[in-house]
Amino acid sequence: MSDADARWERIRNMLLWLVTPLIAGLLLASAVPQPVVGVIRLEDAIYTYSAQNTIKQIHYAIDHPEIRAVVLVIDSPGGTVVDTESIYMELTRLREKKPVVTVVNGMSASGGYYLSVNTDYIFAKSASMVGNIGVIGYLPPAPFVIEDIITTGPYKLWGAPRDSDMRQVDMMRQGFFEAVKLGRGDKLKGSDGEIFSGQIWSGMDAIQLGIIDAFGTEDDAAKKAADLANIANYEVLDLAGPAGVDLYGGLFFIQSPDGMTLPYPKESGFYMLYIPPLPVKQ
Repeated sequence: MSDADARWERIRNMLLWLVTPLIAGLLLASAVPQPVVGVIRLEDAIYTYSAQNTIKQIHYAIDHPEIRAVVLVIDSPGGTVVDTESIYMELTRLREKKPVVTVVNGMSASGGYYLSVNTDYIFAKSASMVGNIGVIGYLPPAPFVIEDIITTGPYKLWGAPRDSDMRQVDMMRQGFFEAVKLGRGDKLKGSDGEIFSGQIWSGMDAIQLGIIDAFGTEDDAAKKAADLANIANYEVLDLAGPAGVDLYGGLFFIQSPDGMTLPYPKESGFYMLYIPPLPVKQ
């Protein structure tokens, strides 16, 4: 072998040593999916349909390893206690695996805020409406006799005495307060009397009270979620489509005879719900 051939052989071997790891790295990188920040939108009252849709997206985020963090976009007045708690428990499962950041658009009130405190960070807008911490319940009527109906007990038709329902509401209220204290901890700046008064605050007031963490947009929330997950070069993906969410929903609020939607739930029960005052007719 000539000197020139020997030099070329050495150069070729050197290039192979340099290029082979590079090619292997590129192949390995192409096999690893790009990290994803998933977006779950709760932009409705919290009831059967919206809860099912939200939980379906939470399960999708849990089951797909490429989704490394989640942004929960909330614009909700709250809803039923049972459906709110169902989402809360699934959010807890999700947070055991991946960081979750809330961003409030128009409103995160009552049950909406109950879910917000079960995330790692809360963004809102200065004009967002946040808080309204507490529970409301529609009491059953006092038992009375209906001549054409025979029952096997005084509360068969009503389910429970009125004072029992009042005790349940108080128990749910206390559970809500404890969830807020657990989720916000030392971030809360106001007194218990102020924080748990049922008031709804603007974002400007909420940030002073430690009800939220910062002002920000969905992009800010995605960046925060990515930071918490220690990822870069991520993709932001709305999970409604991939999770197969059914966009059809039922009717949660009462409809007036003229077709106007009123801010009252159409069924009696227990609610973590903000009910705004109706406009005053002049």
